[in-house]
Amino acid sequence: MTSPLPPVAVVGPTATGKTALGIELARAVGGEVVNADAMQLYRGMDIGTAKATVEQRRGVPHHLLDVLEVTESASVAAYQRHARTVIERLLGAGTVPVLVGGSGLYVQAVLDDLRFPGTDPAVRAELERQAREHGTEALHARLAALDPEAAGTIQPSDTRRTVRALEVIEITGEPFSANLPEPGPARYGTVLIGVDRPVAELDERVERRVEHMFAAGLVDEVRALETRGLREGPTASRALGYRQVLDALATDGDLDAAARATVVATRRFVRRQRSWFRRDTRIRWIDASAPDPVERVLAGLGR
Repeated sequence: MTSPLPPVAVVGPTATGKTALGIELARAVGGEVVNADAMQLYRGMDIGTAKATVEQRRGVPHHLLDVLEVTESASVAAYQRHARTVIERLLGAGTVPVLVGGSGLYVQAVLDDLRFPGTDPAVRAELERQAREHGTEALHARLAALDPEAAGTIQPSDTRRTVRALEVIEITGEPFSANLPEPGPARYGTVLIGVDRPVAELDERVERRVEHMFAAGLVDEVRALETRGLREGPTASRALGYRQVLDALATDGDLDAAARATVVATRRFVRRQRSWFRRDTRIRWIDASAPDPVERVLAGLGR
């Protein structure tokens, strides 16, 4: 059995409305959602990642949510294997996969032939030592000088990804971004839909989103996850909102300042996401603030 429609990837910056659009699109075509948000892989990280609740999913099955503990490291290579397995199973059953998320590297790993260079424990250990001694920001500045494209996709506080990018440069003698393939036809014939909004509107939505998260119990969620090892988690502890709350709890306890810092960091992240996705000429962009975004996507799919 084959699906009557190709898979769809709903991508774009944070807070544009991808989650709701992906769910409504899946309902319209009888599809199922495949998560492509790296932080929504983690169990218990619900409020701060804006993970759709069971009620908000409206009966649409979701895949690759809540599959990691906060102490585990998220791996793009592992995600690639699991996501492709899920998508191929859905296609085999005649179901439309709807890939939804703003983690650009994860989306690209599924749809393109992304290479994963090997590792060198000695090189990695030395870089991790330098990060501890001089700070991740110093390593990130080095990465920005060696490979501005890669640095633009990695938060300056993200030790693991900064170290990994520098490790690849050291091992291969090439920029980390050289391992990113030039976009060709997307795997499975996937149609890429980009969701965006005007900058000023999206900035306001980010602020409202962060206010809602803190009001909805983000701090309590972080405290609960801290007892499960969040602070030591190599990936989860760097998530937007979670990092800022962890820092506040470990220092002056100023949660209002943590919320403001989360807004600033999220807006920066939105700009990096926009820059990443805008380079992909395969993406068909829609303005989520315009009427009937689902209908416009369906019209583009020939429905």
